[in-house]
Amino acid sequence: MIDLKEIKSRNEEITANIKNRFMNVQLDQVLELQEQRALLLSETEDLRAARNANASKMKDKMDKDARAELISQGKDLKIKISKVEKKLAEVEDAYFTLGATIPNYAHPEAPVGKEDKDNLAVKFFGEPTKFNFKPLDHVQIGENLDLIDFDKGTKVSGAKSYYLKNKAVILQMAIERYAMDIVIKHGFTPFITPDIAKEEILKGIGFNPRGAESNIYTIEGTDTCLVGTAEITLGGYYQGEILEKKDLPIKMTGLSHCFRREAGGAGQYSKGLYRVHQFSKLEMFIICLPEQSDEFHKNILAIEEEIFQGLGISYRVVDTCTGDLGAPAYRKFDIEAWMPGRGDSGEYGEVTSTSNCTDYQSRSLQIRYRDEEGKPQFVHMLNGTAVALSRAMVAILENYQCEDGSIKMPKALIPYTGFDAIEAIK
Repeated sequence: MIDLKEIKSRNEEITANIKNRFMNVQLDQVLELQEQRALLLSETEDLRAARNANASKMKDKMDKDARAELISQGKDLKIKISKVEKKLAEVEDAYFTLGATIPNYAHPEAPVGKEDKDNLAVKFFGEPTKFNFKPLDHVQIGENLDLIDFDKGTKVSGAKSYYLKNKAVILQMAIERYAMDIVIKHGFTPFITPDIAKEEILKGIGFNPRGAESNIYTIEGTDTCLVGTAEITLGGYYQGEILEKKDLPIKMTGLSHCFRREAGGAGQYSKGLYRVHQFSKLEMFIICLPEQSDEFHKNILAIEEEIFQGLGISYRVVDTCTGDLGAPAYRKFDIEAWMPGRGDSGEYGEVTSTSNCTDYQSRSLQIRYRDEEGKPQFVHMLNGTAVALSRAMVAILENYQCEDGSIKMPKALIPYTGFDAIEAIK
């Protein structure tokens, strides 16, 4: 969350930011709860001081009647303190719950807009793949080559489920290791992360674990959820810790399964592997000093570009508009790869994103470092997709398809696959 002490001093800025993000936040109610909390904290301190003074007097020599009076006063103070503390707990719960709905500040250069069509393309790499035949989409390719079985996936697990088969399995493992090698080369420590996280961690990272709009699967009766990304488990790794400044930056990369409800994810642009309930992803995560986060954001984007340039996939980079940022993000860049089978004649589709979340997540998770004076300060936290394996699979199958129905392998993957093509079935 943001620093709630800034609600008054930066009220106009926060109000404008909420408007630019097209969010509905009860800011006036947060301010009202803030005032109530301040009054209750003051009242609690006064009552505790009175209780301590009463206890101190009890140590003095006095007659029986005076002692009885102090005992009676002490009991009254105890009851009053209990009532005020209960009220304070209720107000604080509401205050911090509503306060957490206030989004992070947005970068001044982030384009103002409501949805992904308002994102700003800032870079293009390569030319969209041209074919001398009508290209197929990855669903048709997967069926023709017996690589993906959506029908059996639906039968066993429901809609937006699938089986990978045959050389598609090797291809996915090759993409995973190819991306992992690049990320490790850039100084990231590899992790395989848990698939389950506590709800308090999800809330701290900025994910809503419950409600109709949640994209998260909750595990009934456990206060835990299936993770939608390793950002959640990597971000929670240092929860509640004070880190040494000399140890920053900390670079982690996590391989995990990702589970998403994808409620409302329908339409031709969501078909096949593009939007599914379960997939695997390699995520990058950086914890750093506040003055370093802008530069590390560029670094993560450069690594994402290196991965897709190495695969020979044409793409564009978009600066994400305010309405599409997500509450924790200060600024976000997406890479959208060219997918020839998307739409009627090919379209760009998102394959990675990277966000600078500044101190929004670390404040909620209480992750800090000690400055030169030894005072705890909040770190900045950044995340970025190294590769979402299902969407990378879409881009490779569609861009490297041949007229005879086979699929060539990107040169960078051949050492990992052990084959240079997936042959057509005759």
